[in-house]
Order: sequence, then structure tokens, then C-alpha cells
Amino acid sequence: MTRTRSFAAALTGVLAMALVTAPAAAAGPSLAWGPCTEPGLERYQCATAGVPLDHAHPDGPELGLSVVRQPAKDPARRIGTLFLAVGGPGGSGVDSAKGRELARGELADRFDVVTFDQRGIGRSGQVRCFASAGEQEDFWAEARIPPANREEERAAEDFSRAYARTCAEHGGELLDHLTTADAARDLDWLREAVGDEQLTYSGGSYASYLGEVYGAMFPGRVRALQLISMMDPEGYTNRTTATLLERSAGTEDVLREFGRLCDSAGPRCVISGNALGRNAAVLERLEQGPILVGGTYPVQYRDLVPIQASLLYETQYGWPAFAHLVHELERGEQGNPAVVAEILRGMAFRLDFLDSYVSITCADVRVPPVPGVWPRVGEAFEAVSPHYGRSWWYQVQPCASWPPSPQRYTGPWRLHSATPALLINNRHDPVTPLSYAEKARHLLGNAHLLVVEGHGHTPTGPCVDEARTRYLVDLQLPSTTTCETPTQPFPPA
Repeated sequence: MTRTRSFAAALTGVLAMALVTAPAAAAGPSLAWGPCTEPGLERYQCATAGVPLDHAHPDGPELGLSVVRQPAKDPARRIGTLFLAVGGPGGSGVDSAKGRELARGELADRFDVVTFDQRGIGRSGQVRCFASAGEQEDFWAEARIPPANREEERAAEDFSRAYARTCAEHGGELLDHLTTADAARDLDWLREAVGDEQLTYSGGSYASYLGEVYGAMFPGRVRALQLISMMDPEGYTNRTTATLLERSAGTEDVLREFGRLCDSAGPRCVISGNALGRNAAVLERLEQGPILVGGTYPVQYRDLVPIQASLLYETQYGWPAFAHLVHELERGEQGNPAVVAEILRGMAFRLDFLDSYVSITCADVRVPPVPGVWPRVGEAFEAVSPHYGRSWWYQVQPCASWPPSPQRYTGPWRLHSATPALLINNRHDPVTPLSYAEKARHLLGNAHLLVVEGHGHTPTGPCVDEARTRYLVDLQLPSTTTCETPTQPFPPA
């Protein structure tokens, strides 16, 4: 999910990673590029794409998509456009472009690189679930997700119903057109607008699902699909509960890896020596009530659990920050509130992101249409993932009260493109476990899976960079199925 700080953007651009684009339904779409004027984007070209709000009625109302382009640095050798999409759902491609290059090296030389805000996100018709920002803040301040006890479970059920109602009240016509199938049609529209006969795409986490949907809907228009931190498309769409249970098990796997490597790191990890036991003790304390850090800064169960799960996404900042949080919470009134506040506030989800995340997720997934069953099903989640299962499960509780979306794509997922897709996944991923990637490879059929022997949500390293470049430029698949990463958690000082 998207954060308020640059390191958090990396963690979820990690929940998120790469960017998107491609043309489609309307006749002869085009983009009027001009210099970007928004701070942080001055190096790029910007445009607004007027796509149909409802692609079934291309002559009806339009929705403006905010699009950013990094022109190819070697125009004489330009291949076409590389579309990058960020994850979430709810991450802003435009925000991810600020202050950095969208691509480097040969990819920057050979492609125009394009990203955008997906419909319902940021500058592309941000979905609204509240009448005002103040009402939004007050509502989320009362949320008990995940709940810590039976009383909070009842409050969470009421919250989920109320949230579905307020989104229906304020979301307008856009709320009926937020499926990933709608976004895939937007992507095809953009592909046509930049003049490419076929789509070259790279996207990670949720954005891998966007690529899977596009490939299934428009197989003849795919040049290359390079997908990272994979979603299992069938599970996500049609077996959501079981797939979230599998995700919870993946988070628990990475937590065990964190504990093992923290303990072996000695003083380089501040909670080494029974790291898992110390973390479990802190969570048990929080289930009984808040911990007042330094006598001034209260931390509740619901404040810590989602943040811890997200810190597991990234080993270089996230894992040490995880350890420091546990350490300061252990110390309680003797703890350092500044350290805790910096981590929790820096990792906090933007409220607009949460509205987009829930609205797009609920448009795509299928969960039991009864919010009251969440505690009972949650017991199965706790059995698999006693620390973070409830957090993943309760995130989708509003979807139980969400109206069905007839536009959602439900399969089949077979990819019939001339070039196989390249899938890349870390072996230990806390949100898109390797089992998702293995299922995606089977479902797509026409795909090659590269497993990176590493931890976290975003595969990195020279091996990954080289595999992506050769695939996207030359349509060449790696000769191997595994890849090493030089990045290690808790490295020596």
C-alpha cells in the first residue's frame, strides 16, 4: 500500500512496482503531450487521456487519466513504449515518478517509458467515499482493523457496512466502473494512443494482476508482459478467502525468516535473541490495551499490526525498523516515542489510497456476502497466521456489503501471445507468496517463472535487472529459473 514517505513508497512499490499503459476502445485516440508543471515531474512530459467512463458506451461521459512520459534517450533505436504500472491497488504512478527516473540504462534508451494514475486513483478521478476530508479522517480514526477482541470485531462489522454505504453514497457513477477489466481497457486505449500495435508492459504486485487481465482480454495485442511479485489471478478473483489465507501463511513465513536472520545477526538486530517471542509478547500486550511509549505516545494493536506486515516487505529499511518498533514497545514508558512516531507516521496509509484500495479491490474480488461471518472465518486465519492473518482478512470485510460488478473479468487466464510472459518472484514474499507465482505460471501456460532467492516484496539485484532488460528489449527469456540477490538483511556495518 502507498505511504506518506519516500521509503514507504519503495516498500509498497514493492506493494507496488512498475507502471502501465495502452490504447483500446475509442476510435483513433491520441495524447497531447506537454511539459509537466507539477513539482517533482519537471523532467517529464504529461498528458491527460480522455477515456470512456464506461467502455461499453464509448460516446458517453469521459474520465481523464493523468499520464506521464519519459521519452526514449536514443530515439534512433527506439522500440516503442514501455508501460509501467504501480501496485496497491491504489498506488499512484504519477507520484512514483516524482524525483526519479522511470527507467535507466538500455530500457531508458530504447523505450518511451509511460506511467499513469489508474482510474479511481489520484489525478485520474480519485474515488470519493466521504463528503469532506474531515469526515474521512474522523471515520478512519474510529476504524478497528484488525480488531483485537470481540467488542472490536462487532465494531469492525458495523464499520464495514457503514463504509460500503458511504462509498455508494459519494462514489457516483465511477464506482460502477472500477474493475481491473475497466483499467485493462484504459491500458489498451493508451497503447493505441501512443501508436504501438502491441503492448510492452511491466507491473508488480497488484499491477501484475492488471497485466494478467490485459493479457487474457487482449492476447493478440501483447508484445511483452513482464510481471513481478505475482498475483494468482484465479484465486484473487474467484477464491478470495482461500487466497487471502495463503497470503497470511506467506506473511508468517517471512516473519519466521525475519526472526531467524535477526537472531543470527546478533547486535546488528536490536531484538536478536528470541526475536519472534519478543514480538509475540508485544502483540499480546497490545491485545489487552494500548502501550504508552515514553509515557506520552499511545500505540494500539490496530496501529501496529498492519504496519509490521508492511515493514516485512523490505529488508534494508523495513526489517530494522520492525525490530526497533518491537524494542521500543517492549520498553514501554522507558521507550523512545520519537522513534515509534517516526516509523508509524512514516508508514501510515494515505486515506485517499485506502478509499481507492477498498473500492477497486471490492470491484474485483468475491467474498462471503455476510460481514458477520468474519470472526468465525478469522479463526482459520489465526490458525495459519496468528500474528497477521486477521489483518489481511478484515481488510476486505467492506466487500461483503459491496454491490457486484458485472464488468469484472473472471477468466479464463490462458495467455495466447506469441511471446511468453516473464514472471519474477522472491522466494520469501510476505504479500504475494511464491505459491501465487507458481499458480499464475500454470494458469497462463505461456510463461517463464524466475525465482529470486531473496526476501521481501520486490525482487532486486543485477540478475533481475539483466533478465528484465533482455526480455523487454530482445524478447529473450532467462536460461535459468532461479536468480541470486546480493541484498541481505541485517548486513555487517
